[in-house]
This record gives sequence, structure tokens and C-alpha cells, in this order.
Amino acid sequence: MATDPNTSQTLALAGVLQTAYLVDQIARTGTAPAESVNPSLNSLFAFDANSTEAVYGGIHGVKLGLQVLTDILNGSKRQQYSTIIRYTLGMLYLQKKLSANDELLNIMRSRLEHASLNAEHFSDNPASTTKSIAAIYQDTLSTFKFRIQVSGSMQQLQNSQNADTIRALLLAGIRSAVLWRQTGGRRWKLLLNRRQLLNSARELLATL
Repeated sequence: MATDPNTSQTLALAGVLQTAYLVDQIARTGTAPAESVNPSLNSLFAFDANSTEAVYGGIHGVKLGLQVLTDILNGSKRQQYSTIIRYTLGMLYLQKKLSANDELLNIMRSRLEHASLNAEHFSDNPASTTKSIAAIYQDTLSTFKFRIQVSGSMQQLQNSQNADTIRALLLAGIRSAVLWRQTGGRRWKLLLNRRQLLNSARELLATL
């Protein structure tokens, strides 16, 4: 169980980065690994999880995010991940805006609970559930003036299924951003606690 605040923050931040990475992959290539997409999307239905890793079905659910976090923090691929960092910062910003709007939060919770009734497992019918989540994103977060501008292949972005998956993943990323903030995560800590975050991410990856 991830009761340690630093571990919880690392997992939640990895959750945000994982969705940012997956959005970038789909926007550019039209594909993304199901073993990372499914835990991210399923985290939207973890309403009463008793630990941070339980939100993702275990630490392995954010393995990709932990790898991306490690790469960025050690500086080896920071330039390569510039788009992913932009998406991540955008999701953190939208989370802050959303947290100040109780009405939208209640709408999202209600609609996600309804969607969860029709989505026991994404592997059964992912397109239908993803479409439902994408609609929630459009009806809530897309109403803010600030929007995350996704770049990539026009062919992939114009594909309706890809567009739905991207919106659903962005909503999942913002859910992780909420969790990150609930566990004590703050933007200034990304700079001041960089070494601590890096060590925590490496330790978590070592357990997998």
C-alpha cells in the first residue's frame, strides 16, 4: 500500500505523464499500448480506492509513466519529451481550474459513475466506453477558455476514435492531477524535490 506521501505523489505524477505520453503517441501514430491505456482509463472509475496504486490497478499500471518521469528528471530525454511536458503542465493547470468549480466536479462524478456501470472491462468494448468518457471531457473541461492543443498527424487527429481516446486520456490525466494534488503535489515541488521524485520513481520501477 502506498501510504508514504512521496510515493503517492510519484505514482500520481506518473499517472499524469503516462496519459500525456499516450496522447502524443495516438496523435502521431494512431496507436498506443493497451497495457498502459487501460489502467489510465480505468483509473477514472476508481472512486473509492484505498491507496494510490489501487487507482491504477497496481504499480505496474503506471510503469510507462514512471519510465517517462525517470527519463525527464534525469535530463537524458527532456528535449524529446517537450510535447509531453506541455500536455502535463496543461493538465495540471486544468485540474486547478476544475477544483474551483464544484458544479462541474459534481457533473463529472455523476456521469463517470453512470459510465462505469457500462464498463466493467475496457477490453470488452473499449470504443463505446471511451466515447462516453470523451463526451464528458467535451461537456466539462472543453468549456474552459484554456484548452490543451494536441499536435500530431492530421490524419490521426481527424480519426473519430483517436479523437475520443485522446479526450478520454486527457480526462484520466486530469484525474491523476487531482490525485497528485490531494497527496500534496505542487508545481514548485517539481523543481525543489526533483531528486527525491527521481529516486522514488526508480525505486518503484525496481519493484516491477
